[in-house]
Amino acid sequence: MSNTKKRIVILAEGKLDPFTAKTAAGVIRYRREEVIGVLAPSHAGRNIEEFLGTGSGVPIISSLDDVDDPDTLIIGIATPGGVMPDEWREYLREALRRGMEIVNGLHTFLSEDPELRELAAKHSATITDVRRPPNDLKVGMGAAASIDSKIILTVGSDCNIGKKIAAIEMNNEARKRGLDSVFVPTGQTGVMIEGRGIAIDRVISDFAAGAAERLVLEQKHREWIFVEGQGALLHPSYSGVTLSLMHGSMPGAMILCHQPTREFVRHTDFAIPSLRFLIELHESVMSPFRESQVVGISLNCLDMSPEDAAKEIERVESEFGLPTTDVIRYGASKLVDALEVFFQ
Repeated sequence: MSNTKKRIVILAEGKLDPFTAKTAAGVIRYRREEVIGVLAPSHAGRNIEEFLGTGSGVPIISSLDDVDDPDTLIIGIATPGGVMPDEWREYLREALRRGMEIVNGLHTFLSEDPELRELAAKHSATITDVRRPPNDLKVGMGAAASIDSKIILTVGSDCNIGKKIAAIEMNNEARKRGLDSVFVPTGQTGVMIEGRGIAIDRVISDFAAGAAERLVLEQKHREWIFVEGQGALLHPSYSGVTLSLMHGSMPGAMILCHQPTREFVRHTDFAIPSLRFLIELHESVMSPFRESQVVGISLNCLDMSPEDAAKEIERVESEFGLPTTDVIRYGASKLVDALEVFFQ
């Protein structure tokens, strides 16, 4: 997906919440001026902030007829297993008949669907499967450890915890300070926001670290590289992508992301261990390759009151002696301060 200016409608019919619809939330938050509507007929007319916590003024619509001249339809929900629900098919047909680009982040490649491919060709429309990896990937060899850039990776106590947002917000803060920094997207939403990157979770396992290494080496001319984390080391489903990102990007520093109210690893009955255990775990995993430290903690306090969030941030900061914040509520300046000191 190009990052040239679009007129975007986001398909989010189904489970409209900040976690299932995290692609919708991310695109709205960081490409807000281009989003002209959210296609979710079952919630049409309601306030999008009620569901996603962002997007003031973006209408929830019941049809593409409700907006003027849409040119891009983004699939904004991450479905179980990345499979396309049958009930979405007519929305996709309509978009293609209008000549729109469909930007798809599902594991199911819509460009390989015979009906949709035929419609796209007939109406000069485009289907972009952002999870499709490059064909020329190589295995990782730890090469990122030898470049001069300051590499920061966001890691988490669980999946869907705020790693992408923390990386973007830190990069934005660094750039405000005049630092030569870049955000490296490694998931479908980040790729949609930036118009570049690789969705690491779709890469064959032997080449996943190599894909992360390639993304970092492509930016080795930048002083600061903020790499978007994926999955979680202790998630039984998604640990592989996390480890590949750690080994491929070879971060000198890590930011640990956590949701204080979450007790169990998502979709399992495994308890999330203590932050101290997680800090030591991530540093230990990196220690054979380079000295890499958890330099700060980013808390996702979405479901907490302002008072409770402030207390939790203060408690965590005091307990671990690490700068702690909620980057959406309070910004990322505290984390970037710490990173500047650390890398000096």
